[in-house]
Amino acid sequence: MGRRGRLQQPAPAPARQPLDEHAAESARAYASDLRAPFDVLASVLEDVAANGYPAPESGVLWEDARDAHLESLADEQPYVA
Repeated sequence: MGRRGRLQQPAPAPARQPLDEHAAESARAYASDLRAPFDVLASVLEDVAANGYPAPESGVLWEDARDAHLESLADEQPYVA
């Protein structure tokens, strides 16, 4: 048989180093921060799937949303990283 015909065994899982409690909590917090916007997106998509698209009249024009967001950024206090 050729290379494609042979079954290959998966590579063994590498040994893992446990994290201390502070590092583990930091990783969980970071994962939560990353997950939050995707949870919002998923809930919007689930709503669209269950109820259909919202009426265009009920929405906000992207230009208005953009301008409001830019205004909110302009109102924030500047800071140095």
